[in-house]
Amino acid sequence: MKNKKKILRIILILLILIYAIITIVKQQYTLNQYSASSQKLATQIEEQKEYKEELAKKQESINSEEFIEDQAREKLDMYLPNEKVYMDTGM
Repeated sequence: MKNKKKILRIILILLILIYAIITIVKQQYTLNQYSASSQKLATQIEEQKEYKEELAKKQESINSEEFIEDQAREKLDMYLPNEKVYMDTGM
């Protein structure tokens, strides 16, 4: 009878250990997935910050007089009142 109790106790301890090991392995796998996801999101955040800076620079240049004059010349064929325009018709 004592042998059966010892065997049952050992089996119970082994089952608990196996369950604990399986749980730890699953948690480690989940942590690795979260870590990879976190790194990916951090990379995306950095890319978006750089894009935001580029847009801010572009916005500054769009508000400049030089940009407005260039756009008026190129797209609207507008020129300053005393400006002489030479066109190459040799094409």
